[in-house]
Parts: sequence; C-alpha cells; structure tokens
Amino acid sequence: MTKPGPLLSFNAVTRTFGKVQAVAPVDLQISAGEFVSVIGPSGCGKSTLLRLASGLDRASSGEVVRTTDNVGYVFQDATLMPWRTVRRNVELLGELSGANRGNVKMRAQAALESVGLADFGDHLPRQLSGGMKMRASLARALVLEPELFLFDEPFGALDEITRTRLNTQLMELFVEHRFGGLLITHSVDESVFLSDRVLVMSARPGRIVAEFAVPFAFPRPPELRYTAEFAELSGRVAKALEEAS
Repeated sequence: MTKPGPLLSFNAVTRTFGKVQAVAPVDLQISAGEFVSVIGPSGCGKSTLLRLASGLDRASSGEVVRTTDNVGYVFQDATLMPWRTVRRNVELLGELSGANRGNVKMRAQAALESVGLADFGDHLPRQLSGGMKMRASLARALVLEPELFLFDEPFGALDEITRTRLNTQLMELFVEHRFGGLLITHSVDESVFLSDRVLVMSARPGRIVAEFAVPFAFPRPPELRYTAEFAELSGRVAKALEEAS
C-alpha cells in the first residue's frame, strides 16, 4: 500500500556494528518513478543502505521511512532454487504472498516474457548462463509488481558484454513499469546509464559526499555510452568517487 510522499526516505540514518560505524548520517529520498544509484568504495556501507531500506536491518539512529510495503529485492547472487524450474522459481514470491494461483501463473509468464526467458521456463537453473539466472531473478521480483525495487550489485559478477545488455534490459523494464529504484553498484558507467541521480558515498563510515543529476531522457539507447556528454558526466562521477575513496 502506497501513502503520499517519497517512496523511501533516510533521515540522518546511521548504522554501527559494535565499535565500528559503517554508515555515517545519511539523508536521501527516492520518489515514485525515480531511479537512483549509489556508488562508492568497497566497505563503505552501500549494501547496508539496502538492508536498511528493505527492513532486513535497523538503523542505529535516525529514521528510515518507506511509504510502500511492495518492495522487490534483487541480490548479488540469483538465489534460484536448483530443484525448481525457472518458471517455478519465478512464481515463488507470488506463491509466498498468498496471491491467487492463476494470477501468479499469468504474472510469472508475463515477467518471463519481459526478461526474454519465455522459452526457458521449463529449464532448471543449472541449464542457464549467469546472465540468464540474473534475468530469472529479475522476473521473480517483477511478479509482485513492486513499487520500490532494490538492487544489490546484481550484475557485478557478469562479463562486460552481458552486463551491458542487462543494463539495457533493466532500463527498459524501468521505463515500462516506472517503479522507484535504488541500485548499489561499483560501475560508474552502469550508474550513469540507468539513473536519474547518482549518489557517491565516502569511505567508511559511509556518507553521501556528491550527487549528480543525469540529464538524459528515457528510454536511453545503448549508443548513449559512446557520446561526449556521457563520457563527460561519467568522468565527473569517477573523479568524485576517487576523491571519496
């Protein structure tokens, strides 16, 4: 259920583990239909932000506010059940939600078609490539038609060509569904290509030290990456990331 206001707000949020402060006070907001990427050095607390956003972890201080309970979460690993077919994996979250079985099957088929796996529904995960497994993971989350989508470096383990293709596919899904998105990534190129805004975090304790608005209209063609404007903005993000590290 969605309430008025931003889908997600962090208000002076910190997270401490024992004597180690992982996240310094962070303020951020994500609105409906807005895609935001967070980029920063390893160990700066990026993934901790996602766990706080999802409710899997609690802030040590400050406040995390979500105005929707309909949240999709895509992890670094596809986390598919090896004994279930791709279709049955994609149906899983719908089943667990208690939704009507017929509706779940229809949504799962639509999700498989959206990610280009309509012909692989009866395959087992071991029969898929790494990129196809991540597409199945995306499809599984799409079944619930999330209003807020959280992505924890889902393409980080893939080769560059596969990663670029999946960036384009994710961008197309965003254009189609217009969910609010929060992506954690190490890739400057990925963050600029997918986002309305790119946030740069400092080394631990992580805090937001730079923000870049991305001016390119959606949908974005893959060729955008080869333009001078894209290179200029990516360079500024990379420079801020280097300084933050």
